[in-house]
Amino acid sequence: MAAAVAVISKENYPLYVKTYSPGNDLKFLYTIHTSLDVIEEKVLTVNKAASDLRELYLGLLYPTEDYKVYGYVTNTKIKFIVVVESSHTTLRDNEIRQMFRRIHAGYADMVCNPFYTAGEVISSNLSTYVSKAQEWLIKDTTPKTPTANFLSV
Repeated sequence: MAAAVAVISKENYPLYVKTYSPGNDLKFLYTIHTSLDVIEEKVLTVNKAASDLRELYLGLLYPTEDYKVYGYVTNTKIKFIVVVESSHTTLRDNEIRQMFRRIHAGYADMVCNPFYTAGEVISSNLSTYVSKAQEWLIKDTTPKTPTANFLSV
């Protein structure tokens, strides 16, 4: 399960930060801030290798003792960061990637709003997309138990 989700502007200031663990806000802000250096390094190496940034998902940025930090960068250099609990080992890379795509779709919908000013701190509208993406992630990663299918006579 995601412990924190952040949307960072291309100038590296937070547009949206949501933490799901009360009392650890400062810890997650620090983790998100330190991950920006890793994102910048990965983006620079990708840009040197290819002139066109096709793969938006950066993957695992770095693990900590309790959390894993994943990153995603849009073509407009908006950064999405998700901090996931390390104990949640059932998450696969494609599930995290799908979560980022859903958050990106929500961000794109929000930016298309004519009343949103670019670079403005994001209101709660994105929260619904983040929570839906997280619900999908939880639902998709719960272990499937086989159920017996009996015919009633």
